[in-house]
Amino acid sequence: MTEPTPAYHPGQRKRHADFGTIGQALDYAAQGATGLNFFSGKGTLVEALPYRVLREQARALARKMLGAGLEPGERVALIAESDGDFARLFFACQYAGLIPAPLPLPAAFGGKDGYLSHLRRMIESAKASAAFGPAMLEGWLGEAVSGLGLKRAGTPAALDAVTPFVGTLPEQRSEGLAYLQFSSGSTRFPLGVAVTQRAFMANAHYSGRHGIAIVEGDRGVSWLPFYHDMGLVGFLLTPMACQMTVDVIPTRDFARRPLLWLHLISRNRGTLSFSPSFGYELCARRAETASTDGIDLSSWRGAGIGGDMIRPNVLARFAERFASHGFGADAFVPSYGMAEATLALSFTSPGRGAQYDTVDGTVLEDKHLAISAPKGGSRTRTFVLCGEILPDHDLEVRDDKGRALADRHIGRIFVRGPSMMTGYFGAPEETARVMAADGWMDTGDLGYLINGEIVITGRAKDLIIVNGRNLWPQDLEWTAEAEVDLLRSGDVAVFSVDGETDEEVVVLVQCRLSDPVKRAALSSEIANIFRGRHGLETKIVLVPPHSLPQTSSGKLSRSRARAMYLAGDFQRTAAPVPAIAGAE
Repeated sequence: MTEPTPAYHPGQRKRHADFGTIGQALDYAAQGATGLNFFSGKGTLVEALPYRVLREQARALARKMLGAGLEPGERVALIAESDGDFARLFFACQYAGLIPAPLPLPAAFGGKDGYLSHLRRMIESAKASAAFGPAMLEGWLGEAVSGLGLKRAGTPAALDAVTPFVGTLPEQRSEGLAYLQFSSGSTRFPLGVAVTQRAFMANAHYSGRHGIAIVEGDRGVSWLPFYHDMGLVGFLLTPMACQMTVDVIPTRDFARRPLLWLHLISRNRGTLSFSPSFGYELCARRAETASTDGIDLSSWRGAGIGGDMIRPNVLARFAERFASHGFGADAFVPSYGMAEATLALSFTSPGRGAQYDTVDGTVLEDKHLAISAPKGGSRTRTFVLCGEILPDHDLEVRDDKGRALADRHIGRIFVRGPSMMTGYFGAPEETARVMAADGWMDTGDLGYLINGEIVITGRAKDLIIVNGRNLWPQDLEWTAEAEVDLLRSGDVAVFSVDGETDEEVVVLVQCRLSDPVKRAALSSEIANIFRGRHGLETKIVLVPPHSLPQTSSGKLSRSRARAMYLAGDFQRTAAPVPAIAGAE
C-alpha cells in the first residue's frame, strides 16, 4: 500500500472501546479502512498498515508463537520500536493469550551496559518466556537474555520457520491480563503494571468518548514511544479501539527533527496529538532557527499535554510562535494520569484550552494552601488545571491522616475506578504500599482541587522541606531555566540532602561552558536568583551536558540524580569552579 490509510471509515458505526477485549476491538476495527501509518525520519511513508491487514498478520503470527511452544498466560518481552513489527507482535500476543511486556529502546540509558542491565532486569521482573526486538538490537537482546533460558529470543524472523499452531486460538477473557506496562522509573526501579483487558477498555472508552472525544474523521499523529503508556495506550491501543487512523514517527527522529511532527500534522491534516511539555518546547526552540514554511496547524483541534508537570510558559511560547501557522491556544488539552490507571484520569474540556491558577507562593510554601495571588504579588506560582476525573472514577486530596481535604488545600492525591491496575506484577509488597483493599490508590502526587478540577503541584517524594516551608523542585528548576539565558529545559535538577543542621538544597546544573571564570559567574548567578526569588540558600554544582539521568520516558529522574550526587559521581566528572569576586 503506497498511500496512508484514510481518516474516515464510511459505513462503519463509530464505537468507543465498548468491547470485551483488545482482540475483539481489532476484529471490529478491521471491518473499516482506517489503520496505522509508519513514517521515516524524513517524513517518508515506510508502511501503511490497515487494521484489516494488521488483524490477519497478528493472527497468523499468534499461531507461530503458539507453535514455538509458548503457552497462554506466559509473558513475552517486546522491545518497542515504532514500527509495524511491534504492532504485529503486540496484537499477536492478544490472539495467542500471551501477555506482552513492552520494553524501552536504549536512548535514555547512557550506554550499552546500562541499557542491557536494565533490559535484563525488566525481562526477569516480567518472568518472560520469550523476548523479541528489532533487527538493529538483535545482538544486544541476545546478550541481555543470555542464560535466562527463554523459549524464544530474537527478531520476528526467528519465528519464520516455526510450524504454526493449527487448533482454535485461545479465548480472550475480559478479566485476564492484557499487558504489562513498565512504569517510567522516576522514583524507583520500573515495576510491571498489570493491566487487565477490562481496565484497558474502561480507560479507552471514557478517554475516547468523554476525554478527547474522538469523532468520525479524527486522525492521530504521534512520536511518543510505544513503551510508554502515553504512546502505547494513547496512540496505538485506544485509537484502534475507536477505529481511528494514526500516523507514527519514531521517537529518536522526533528528537533530531522535531518540526517533522508538525509537518506531518499539517500534511495529513491530523486532529489529535499529545506530548509532554518538552515536545512543545523543542518545537518552539527549533522554529527559531529552522524554516517553518508550509506548516498549517489549523486542523489540530486536540493538542494534548501531560506525562509530566505542565509548564505554562511553554504552552504560551508554543501558541505564540505557531499562531501564524493556524494553531489556536484553545486546542490545548491538559490532562493527568499514570500507567497504574492504564493511562488517563482527567482531561480538560475540548476547545477550552489551558486554564491557569496563579497562587500566593508564600502561603503555598508556609500553609500548604493554594490561595489566589494578590495583584502585584512578588512571589507567585502558576499551575495548570487538568480537568475533572473521568466518569465512574473517584479522586480525593487527603492530608497526612487520610482525611479528604477541601478545595485549595494541598495534599496527596488518591484515586480509584475501573481503569486501575490489579497491582504490580509479581510485587505484592509494592502493590500493598500504594493500593488499599477498597480500591483506593495513593498516586504519590501532590495537588489540590478547584471546583472538581485537579491541579498537580509535584511528587510527594520530591518535596523539599526547609524551615517548615514546602518547596517544589520543579518551581526552583523552572525559575533557573527561565531566568538564565544559557540554560535550557531539563538542564537543572534540584533536591535536598541531610545537612549539618537542616536540609541542604543541592542544584545540579548542566553546563556547556569551559572557561573557569564564566563557569563561576554562572554558578553565582543561579545562587543569587534562588536567594532573591525564593529566599533560599543553595549549593550549586555544575555538571557536564547530558549527565542528568532520565527515566525511560525522558523525564528527569531526581531520585537517581540525588543518588549519583551522594555517591560522588558528579564530583568525579565536574570540573572545579574557581572563586571569583562577588561569588559565594
